[in-house]
Amino acid sequence: MRNIVFLVVGTFFGIVMFKSEAASWFRIYEMFQFKSFHMYGIIGSALVLGVLLIQLIKRKRLKDMSGNPIMIPPKDRSFSRYMFGGILFGLGWALAGACPGPMFVLAGAGFYPILIVIAGAIAGTWVYGLIKDKLPH
Repeated sequence: MRNIVFLVVGTFFGIVMFKSEAASWFRIYEMFQFKSFHMYGIIGSALVLGVLLIQLIKRKRLKDMSGNPIMIPPKDRSFSRYMFGGILFGLGWALAGACPGPMFVLAGAGFYPILIVIAGAIAGTWVYGLIKDKLPH
């Protein structure tokens, strides 16, 4: 029954992504050419909302659906790892025309060539899982 909540939230997220054109390749292309504020506004809003919600979780010591306290461990501070990861993520985003959330929205909306990109993302995650112990984290 709890999975129904995730299904409803995911469906709502997909509808919002599609209707706001955040999954539109043309909007993403405009963003990377610095021709439109549309995507920067969506990403900035998500960033601000995420920061506020994380602070709320930490300060109110909120619990998950099972009643366990939500623990958010501190991240290692490192400029190079986040810069390198961000560059790889951005290049993949620019080449594919979609980041992970919109990839599934596009598949759900009937843009089936995105399934090739999803397969590539899954394969890349699998390869990372194989070599992560050998990488300089």
